[in-house]
Amino acid sequence: MIKSESITEISKALVKFHDEVKQPARSAKNPFLKNKYVPLEELVEAITDVSPKHGLSFVQWALNDEHGRIGVATMLMHESGEFIEFDPIFMNAEKDTPQGAGSLITYLKRYSLSAVFGMTSDLDDDGNESSGTDKKINRRNNEKLISQKQVGYLKTKALEFANMRGQQQQDVFKALNVQDITRLTSQQANKCIKTVEGWIQKANGGNKK
Repeated sequence: MIKSESITEISKALVKFHDEVKQPARSAKNPFLKNKYVPLEELVEAITDVSPKHGLSFVQWALNDEHGRIGVATMLMHESGEFIEFDPIFMNAEKDTPQGAGSLITYLKRYSLSAVFGMTSDLDDDGNESSGTDKKINRRNNEKLISQKQVGYLKTKALEFANMRGQQQQDVFKALNVQDITRLTSQQANKCIKTVEGWIQKANGGNKK
């Protein structure tokens, strides 16, 4: 990941962005997995409906690696001149055809963009739907799962603290012992948010922003 010397303004803008953005409906259906997802155009529309007013924009481009895999890189930008260029994600296309490459690029753009902006574009349970473990636990304890706003805010604060320490966002989640942010309950998310906010405050010498 490459970023500007400071990402303070981006962090502030993302907090405001997540306070306003609306999660788009999963209107498309995967014919193979039978799950629903948010099409790229609807994800982009949801983001661009809110991001400009907070000075946020983005650009994505396709590329290849030395193994011939197709990849997509994403850069998040702010009107202040701050930016974050995220590492590209590479995958092999299922079919070695222009259509196969195009489908993969679209998928990678959607996947990367949803991750950068803290959106949810898939109903991806990582294999747990078959066992029903997480859903049963949450239903039994009547625990509310993390909200989209909490996902976005926690990712933003984690990124802010990581930048202060010269680390990666994932390092902060490891310190929080969080493997998958989407599986947190709302209560767990609030605890993580307070923890990261405390770390940021301590890093700033105990002064609240």
